[in-house]
Amino acid sequence: MTDTDSPDSPPLGDPPAAPPERIVSWAEVQTDTRALARRLLGEAAAHASWKGIVAITRGGMVPAAVLAREMGIRVIDTLSIASYDEQSQGQVRVLKAPAQAVADGGDGWLLVDDLVDTGVTARAARELLPGAHFVTLYAKPQARDLPDAFVHEVAQEVWIHFPWDTEERAGGLAYAPPLAHLEKT
Repeated sequence: MTDTDSPDSPPLGDPPAAPPERIVSWAEVQTDTRALARRLLGEAAAHASWKGIVAITRGGMVPAAVLAREMGIRVIDTLSIASYDEQSQGQVRVLKAPAQAVADGGDGWLLVDDLVDTGVTARAARELLPGAHFVTLYAKPQARDLPDAFVHEVAQEVWIHFPWDTEERAGGLAYAPPLAHLEKT
């Protein structure tokens, strides 16, 4: 035992392994979003005419744009909720609510996000828009019951990087912090 060790110190050894990561390509986002659009169009009788789409920013914006194109929906609004700081989760803050969708209680609105993980963001969105039809591309087990539809289930411990979070490097695509964060250092 050294002077800095205490009997309560954990044994030295290898640091804990990083959680597994999954990099999703642009092609996968396109394919998965179109699959979701096909499913929603197949349910058209249940949702005869959508009032519009609400994209949860920022992750839901790209899938929302693709869904809007594929489903012929012209009205798109955003629900800006901050609960992640790039790679860690914090407290939920609603930065901007979609006024018309909130006034409608979400009825007739398609609520879109890229991923439902712990459900923190999804629950906040559901509180604001309880009648919305909530869809995501990916769902983790802890919150898979929150969206009305999703395309793929992903293990809870997997950290997903979407194409807008990555850049090309020597070994392929890798997570890249936002430029705004690099400028501050």
